[in-house]
Amino acid sequence: MSTHDLYVNAPAGPVWQVPATGAARFSWDYDDGRERLLALYRKGKDKQWDGATRIDWDLEVDPYDPLGTPDEVLNLYGTRHWAKMTEKDKGDLRRHYSSWQFSQFLHGEQGAMICAARIVESVPDLDAKFYSATQTMDEARHAEIYGRFLHEKIGMLYPINDDLQGLLDDTLRDSRWDMPYLGMQVLIEGLALAAFGMIRDTTDKPLPKQILAYVMQDEARHVAFGRMALRDYYRQLSDAELRDREEFVIEGCHLMRDRLRGVEVLENFGIPRKEAEELSEQSEFLRLFRKLLFSRIVPCVKDIGLWGERLQKAYLDMGVFDLGDSNLDLLMTQDEEIAERLDAQRFAAEERARVTEVADAIADGAAEA
Repeated sequence: MSTHDLYVNAPAGPVWQVPATGAARFSWDYDDGRERLLALYRKGKDKQWDGATRIDWDLEVDPYDPLGTPDEVLNLYGTRHWAKMTEKDKGDLRRHYSSWQFSQFLHGEQGAMICAARIVESVPDLDAKFYSATQTMDEARHAEIYGRFLHEKIGMLYPINDDLQGLLDDTLRDSRWDMPYLGMQVLIEGLALAAFGMIRDTTDKPLPKQILAYVMQDEARHVAFGRMALRDYYRQLSDAELRDREEFVIEGCHLMRDRLRGVEVLENFGIPRKEAEELSEQSEFLRLFRKLLFSRIVPCVKDIGLWGERLQKAYLDMGVFDLGDSNLDLLMTQDEEIAERLDAQRFAAEERARVTEVADAIADGAAEA
């Protein structure tokens, strides 16, 4: 079945074209580079994996409850609309919300793939080009995996959210080579990592847990890459240049906080947009989610040297300033460890099953003899 047959609402067109700007930069220095970035590049090569084999696609998924979502976290819970809903309606709502979330993950990963390719083209340093090439492959794999999950397990997609598309558009149209890093590696991927982590840590469904854990293992390297490259570069910028980038961060953070609410889902259930926005704003779950969204962004922004007075005030107003002291390295280490533990558990279970199968075969052979 064509992807376009699965969209709840048709996308604006089959292809979205963003005019390319900026220079393609070649480096003729092939034998030098920052050792920590080259080490990350080597790790990026070593950690490549195949989503068709590492993930157990035979695991069943209920499309009407893909994530085991409790009633209480759905925006309509406790409203007059909820009281009128049948169990089938509630299952449809869960399916739509899961489809909307994973569709935005899918579109964001395609955006990350394009941004990583743009970094390969435009970044002046060869060590950064090397690592970005491995990240481009990672993002392609992530888009493949999310697309397969939506096609095969949920059977429904949503178009890209207008505001996510707007932030991607701003990121890709900017001719400065560092902006794909800042817009994608820091803002969009930082937000996505927080969303991935919240679902990974709360779902009791093994397939989405696997997918999110393995994707986050890759993303831990991507964030480390962005931090290294931007930290080095931003030390060289003037105050005016830093302020300009801080304004971009502030606008992007407001956009993601205020607009990524899944209002499109409620509109598809016949709720007018204004009421859908109000219901979303009243959600306790959304308030918690918004705080968590910044758990990866704020410490990263501070670490790369964007911590001017106006940016700090913006984070104070958003109620997330204190997250600047979060230990980002610890969070990333935990992301890698969770994926490794999942692998160990899966492979141990598979090995036990093989041992049992061999033992049964031996016992059957002995009985026949």
